[in-house]
Amino acid sequence: MSIEGGDIITVDSPAALADAVGRTASGDWFEITQERISAFADATEDHQWIHLDAERAAAGPFGSTVAHGYLTLSLLSHLAAPLISVDGAAMVMNYGLDRLRFLAPVPAGSRVRAHTEILSADPGPTGVRLAAKVTVEIEGSEKPALVAHTLSLYVPEG
Repeated sequence: MSIEGGDIITVDSPAALADAVGRTASGDWFEITQERISAFADATEDHQWIHLDAERAAAGPFGSTVAHGYLTLSLLSHLAAPLISVDGAAMVMNYGLDRLRFLAPVPAGSRVRAHTEILSADPGPTGVRLAAKVTVEIEGSEKPALVAHTLSLYVPEG
């Protein structure tokens, strides 16, 4: 699967996000190393063999160790957040997810990147709530690692 996107989405204020609905952007490729997978296993106490035991995993369903789904999800702040730049925002807060699906395993040593599409931008009393569809594709794979509908709150300065 290869998704064509645009440049980084840049707007001059949180309110201007409404004009960016429908715009897309894709990020750079990022390698998922075994070291990162192992560190995530240690941080989360999830030491399942499919993530850590290369010999056993080679004979398993995926042919190698694979990243935790939640590792891939946790990388959205690195992979997708930089794709939207909003001037005049005092801060951006993770507001949650409306939907998340893990669609394909991410083998150790593979590269992933995010593609984002702005779905909506709704003003509220504390800022603009942005909904985006984020797809994390795996280089050379027909299926993406995950698709998530993310929510972020852009709080204006002042």
